[in-house]
Amino acid sequence: MIQMITTRILNAPQFHPIPPIVRHSLHSVQNCSAHSNSPFLPKAPSILATNILKSYFETGLTKEARTLFDEMPDKDVVSWTAMITGYVSCNHHNHAWRIFYEMTREGMPPNAFTLSSALKACKGMKSLLRGALVHGLTLKNGISGCIYVDNALMDMYATCCITMENACMVFQHIHLKNAVTWTTLISGHTHRGHGYAALRLFRLMMSEAELDPFTISIVIRACASIGSHIYGMQLHAAVIKHSFESNLPVMNSMLDMYFKCSTLSEANQYFHEMTEKDLITWNTAIAGHERSDSSGSLELFSQMQSQGFCPNCFTFTSITAACGNLAILNRGKEVHGGIVRRSLDWNLALNNALIDMYAKCGKIDDSSKIFRNMTHRDLFSWTSMMIGYGSHGYGKEAVQLFDDMVKVGVIPDRIVFVAVISACSHAGLLDEGLRYFKSMLDDYKVTPNQEIYGCVVDLLGRAGRVEEAYKLIETMPFKADESVWGALLGACKAHGLPKLGTLAALKVMDLSPNVTGTYVMVSNIYAADGKWSESAKMRKLLRGIGRKKEAGRSWVEVKNRVYSFIVGDKMGSHIVLVYGILDMLIWDMKVGFVPALDSLTHDLEDLKKQ
Repeated sequence: MIQMITTRILNAPQFHPIPPIVRHSLHSVQNCSAHSNSPFLPKAPSILATNILKSYFETGLTKEARTLFDEMPDKDVVSWTAMITGYVSCNHHNHAWRIFYEMTREGMPPNAFTLSSALKACKGMKSLLRGALVHGLTLKNGISGCIYVDNALMDMYATCCITMENACMVFQHIHLKNAVTWTTLISGHTHRGHGYAALRLFRLMMSEAELDPFTISIVIRACASIGSHIYGMQLHAAVIKHSFESNLPVMNSMLDMYFKCSTLSEANQYFHEMTEKDLITWNTAIAGHERSDSSGSLELFSQMQSQGFCPNCFTFTSITAACGNLAILNRGKEVHGGIVRRSLDWNLALNNALIDMYAKCGKIDDSSKIFRNMTHRDLFSWTSMMIGYGSHGYGKEAVQLFDDMVKVGVIPDRIVFVAVISACSHAGLLDEGLRYFKSMLDDYKVTPNQEIYGCVVDLLGRAGRVEEAYKLIETMPFKADESVWGALLGACKAHGLPKLGTLAALKVMDLSPNVTGTYVMVSNIYAADGKWSESAKMRKLLRGIGRKKEAGRSWVEVKNRVYSFIVGDKMGSHIVLVYGILDMLIWDMKVGFVPALDSLTHDLEDLKKQ
């Protein structure tokens, strides 16, 4: 019987080449089956077949593994578990669950490893119901209390539940916690954005379990999520104390933390001091610069390629965003060409970034073309296109896009409503904007935040319904912030309503605004109403707190190079050409030009300085 099974496995034509070690063992079974008295018998065919299953899964040959499994006459719990674990390792979670279901239906009792693998499949499917069924089986089979199962249960609940309550409950019932136990719960809190909770758990863990590089990487990520530079420095000290400074994944996490929690110069210093760098290191640095210094991202991108690193989807996503931030169309097109040449134009995140980039560069038609050609779209795709239409004044197109999105079954979130209401505001579509605001409350049960209310106030203000905007602010369930009152203040200035504008100005000043432009706008409101002493007081207050209105910066792309300048700029090799063009424009101005005196900022002191 044994000889017949091994012969069939060895000679089966549909299998891919069997690994040499397993094939040698099968030949040994074939040759030694007649000598049962030998003291060194080879492994049984079922064990060898299970080893072949594992080998197939390791190389991604899932169909061949299933065929071999179906032909096995004797399947034990190890064989079933190997199939479930193999499918999970290949991210075929539905197939893993089907095997687990067949196993229980045939009456094969699972062991701890089977149940932990089944729980991983439930996590992969994000199926809380199935995970709860497996939890019930652990209790029924008396396997609760096994650390492998409990850790997998925690991980499943942390992923599938709305809150971390169930995962924390499992954690509390584990008597002997290991490093995986702590790391699983810390990771769950981190992925949900509960950075402070993750750090509190980490402090407890340090006194009860041994720290490993994976745990410290997760904790550093939690620190980055809350933007705490102090905690980041303490974690850096812990990395050095535990001799993890040579671990590249840990160092990459530290680099990301510095970009999110510290100054750009400090992050750059850390980057240049790293003795070893991989693609993740470069991607982290490029993404870190994209948020605050987009031109630095482009420089790092060139350095990365010069050192032989090949960019991937994450690299191109950050570089595309940087081109959009700088509005450098030609460079953006070059990046797009690199994406196409590497056959990465199928990537969803990249297409979303390209939509945003072309919209910011003024090429809304190219954004629309990419959007239409996408075979798959997520919520971010629809939102990016909607924001693009809105920023270009195409309110009707944004409205149509919202309706199309709903028709295909995509549920809008708060950011989508900000995009569509803002688009309606810029295009003067008052009724449509108010309809979406009502739909958000009644149909989708989305609770409006400060940003939403600010958009609606701006919508009403632009349409001249300033009193109605003020009443909306009064009915808000929470205290309006600077952005909401600022929107009303802008509407009062635009429609010449000094009394209501003065009221809005007082509300803004009570909030101690952080934006210098708000002080300037309040000063202008007072000046327009003839209250020159109050206007001067605002300017004096602005100077007294040591703040200056941020200078407007313009930039232009010429021959793949970006030139930037501000008012009164005298530095730079390009300034001579700029002033030459400016003199030509001044000369070309018509004599009959009449300025809008009511929109002047009344800032004579600033004009004198310039």
